[in-house]
Amino acid sequence: MLRKSLIAIALFAAGCGAPAERPNFVIVFLDDVGYGDLACYGSEKNSTPRLDRMAREGTRFTSFYAQTVCGPSRGALMTARYPGRVGSGWAVRPDEVTVAEVLRDAGYSTAGIGKWDMSRRRPLEGLLPNDQGFESFYGTLGANDNGSVTLWRNKEQLATTDKMGSLTKLYTDEAIEFLRKQSRGSPFFLYLAHTMLHVVIGASDEFIGTTDGDLYGDTLAEVDHHTGRLLDELENLGLVGNTYVLFTSDNGPWSQPARVERYFESHGGHLATGDSGGLRGAKGTSWEGGVRVPAILWAPGRVPAGRESRAIVSTLDVLPTFAALAGIRPSSDRLLDGVDQTALWHGESRAGARDTFHYFVRMELQAVRKGRWKLAMPRERFHNYAQDVRPVTAPQLYNLDEDPAERADVASERPEVVSELRALYEEMNAESADWTAWEP
Repeated sequence: MLRKSLIAIALFAAGCGAPAERPNFVIVFLDDVGYGDLACYGSEKNSTPRLDRMAREGTRFTSFYAQTVCGPSRGALMTARYPGRVGSGWAVRPDEVTVAEVLRDAGYSTAGIGKWDMSRRRPLEGLLPNDQGFESFYGTLGANDNGSVTLWRNKEQLATTDKMGSLTKLYTDEAIEFLRKQSRGSPFFLYLAHTMLHVVIGASDEFIGTTDGDLYGDTLAEVDHHTGRLLDELENLGLVGNTYVLFTSDNGPWSQPARVERYFESHGGHLATGDSGGLRGAKGTSWEGGVRVPAILWAPGRVPAGRESRAIVSTLDVLPTFAALAGIRPSSDRLLDGVDQTALWHGESRAGARDTFHYFVRMELQAVRKGRWKLAMPRERFHNYAQDVRPVTAPQLYNLDEDPAERADVASERPEVVSELRALYEEMNAESADWTAWEP
């Protein structure tokens, strides 16, 4: 732990000097919400007025990438490193440095609320939120696959509940209480990771039957409402002008046909899964529907309003971007896969700082994107809840600007592009061959 603290302090000391009033950061992280689930991303059945307003007042990204599944996605978000570098699964090596640690050791107040999923869903010492940079934690260590969660406050186990419809408000109430306790001028980082809409889903009585999207739409409407409460509280507290809020999802939806039917039946004949918005694939796959997610950045006065950005952005970019905005220069003691997107966020760049993205499933590199082109390589592995009805047996090339649904393989028409992207693939594939899986 001392080594991690020294690293984070070094990050701050090496910086350019913190601005007089360092910005606050809020991440609202949803679970299993697909690219096509929000109205502002094209949904005609789900009602998301507050998120739509958030998009009108900020930037809506259309090429924003997470990872294929829950735990690895959280590890990548926290460390700015591909999951294979930090442990490959639902745990992050304790010597990794998280964005919470970097900000905490630079004087930020840090709070984690909601779903953790970075300690094998167990109270493993050294891997818990309080060990990874969060001064306070309230939430659950894992998912709600069995229809219940056990809540923790810091390292104290509280109670177990099967009331899934209570969690969104409960987490938001905790987040608002944290905001109210902040001293004016003292910067903070709030990570609000909702359990919803990971099945088993649920909404409170106030929202049941209120949308055209059945139970899934009702649950999403509740998330939308409480996200609006959080934004309103930032305004009431006079924090809007100095706070960046990033809203996104950990991966794509459970939209594989067998899973949709299974969860439809287990929820009493009600829809319980999301929509990839016409993108190919779903959670657990390296197709766009598995990793391209909705993402809205909101910071009135700092982020241009009403902007749609097609730039390639990733959750990997959160740590270096937050560090730059806070006046911290990242250390060179480890390789970060994320990049500083400050210029893109502020509207000073259209292309952003990233032109490539690598698609991993567990430790296997399956595809690479550069600019508009994506090369999908022959692959073997899928997470056990994801099946691909069109397996890849030879390199396939897709123009994502014209064909985001990955329907038309143009590899035979553009051999020079295949060659260029294959070189990028082979370079990263050789590097990742040295990664080793880690089990705590």
